Amino acid sequence: MENLHIVFWLLKDIGWCLIWKPLGIVMIFPTLIISIVIAYRTRDMVSELCHNLAITFWISANSYWMISEFLHFDAMVVSGWFTYKHLALIPFFLGFFCLVYYYAIWRPKHPDSLETL
Repeated sequence: MENLHIVFWLLKDIGWCLIWKPLGIVMIFPTLIISIVIAYRTRDMVSELCHNLAITFWISANSYWMISEFLHFDAMVVSGWFTYKHLALIPFFLGFFCLVYYYAIWRPKHPDSLETL
């Protein structure tokens, strides 16, 4: 499943790069669904869960950014210099905070855990 996930992800980004809107948008769904399934399956391993959640947030941010470019609202201003494209920072930061939690909080409190190897 993880290898198939990469195929869908690459197809999504190829669609984005080549401005093939149908391919890019359709590939969001299998890419995101599989990343959620992978995160769910690893929910008992904190290291894997945090990394897989970060990937899911990354795909979400990336997909939103792609759609904003496809539909030409990416450069529209929300406020000041902040555009709709910048809203992708929300899931990007959520993914980043998942990893910060793991490396700065969880891992130091569990130094003997096999997950830290």
